[in-house]
Amino acid sequence: MSEVYAFIEAEKTTHHVALLCRLLKVARSSFYAWLAGEQARRARKAADDALAHEITVLHLASRGAYGVPRIHAGLRRLGYRVNRKRIERVMRERGISGVTRRKRKGLTRPAKKAVPAPDLLGRDFTAAAPGMKLVGDITYIPTGEGWLYLATWLDLATREIIGYSMADHHRASLVVGALRMAAGRGRLQPGCIAHSDRGSEYTSDELRHEINRLGLRQSMGRTGSCFDCEDDRVPLNAAAESFFAVLKEEIGTRQWPDRASARTEIFAFIETFYNRKRLRRHPVWGYLTPLETRQRHEQGHALAA
Repeated sequence: MSEVYAFIEAEKTTHHVALLCRLLKVARSSFYAWLAGEQARRARKAADDALAHEITVLHLASRGAYGVPRIHAGLRRLGYRVNRKRIERVMRERGISGVTRRKRKGLTRPAKKAVPAPDLLGRDFTAAAPGMKLVGDITYIPTGEGWLYLATWLDLATREIIGYSMADHHRASLVVGALRMAAGRGRLQPGCIAHSDRGSEYTSDELRHEINRLGLRQSMGRTGSCFDCEDDRVPLNAAAESFFAVLKEEIGTRQWPDRASARTEIFAFIETFYNRKRLRRHPVWGYLTPLETRQRHEQGHALAA
C-alpha cells in the first residue's frame, strides 16, 4: 500500500488527489494519514543523518576508539541532548563501533631474591588529589627493528600519564627515567606513593635509590594481582595496564617500521590525545579528559585556599 500512496504523492501535482484515490480505490483520509507519517519519517531520517555526521566526526577524532558511552559524553559536551539509546541505534545502523580491548600478556617478571616494598595502596586505586599516588608499568611495542619498551607512571587522581620513557631494553633505567620525568614536571607531592608490581625493574636498587632521593614512598602489589574499576563499574586490570590497552587499541598500528617512528607516534598519542582529549568517566564530574580532571582539582584547591 505504501507504493500506492507514494505514487499518489508523486502525481498529485498533475492530477487531483481525489481522482487518484478514486482510480486506485483508496480512501483520501488514509492517504493523508500516510502522508503525515511520511513527513515525520523524513524528518526523523534527516535528524538521524545529521546526528550520524556528528558521531562520525567524534569517532574519527578518537581514532575510531569511542563507543556509545564516550560518543554520548562527547555530544553532550558539544551541547547536544540526545538519548543514549538513539545514539546506539544510529551507530549500529551505520556500522560505527568503538574498539574492543584485548587481554595483555604481562611483561614484568618477579625478581627471585629481591625484597619487595609493602603494599601502601591495598587495592585502593583512587586518590584525593594529583601527585599523591602513581602507578607504574612496562609494555612492549613491536617494530621492524625489534621491541620498543615503554615505561609509564600514571597519576591515579587524574589518570594522566605524567612520566614515560622508551628504549630498546627494559632494564631498571627505563622506569627510573620515566619517574624522573614525572618528578621534573613538578606535580608530585612530598611522600607521593609510587606503586608497581614486583617485577625486577621495580625491585632494583637503582629505582629504590631514586625514589628515596625524590622523597617518595615505594609500594608494590603482587605481580599481576592489582585491580581497578574503570568507569567505576567494571573490574579491569590495574590502571597502568588499562592505559596500555587503550594505547594499543586506539593508536591502531600493529607494528611500526622502526623504533623512531613508534616513539614519535606514542609521544603524540600521550601528549596530544590521551592526556588532553580522551574522555573518561569521573564519579563526581562526569566525562572529562585527564587534563580537565587535574584542572578541576587545581581549581578546587585554589577555592579552598
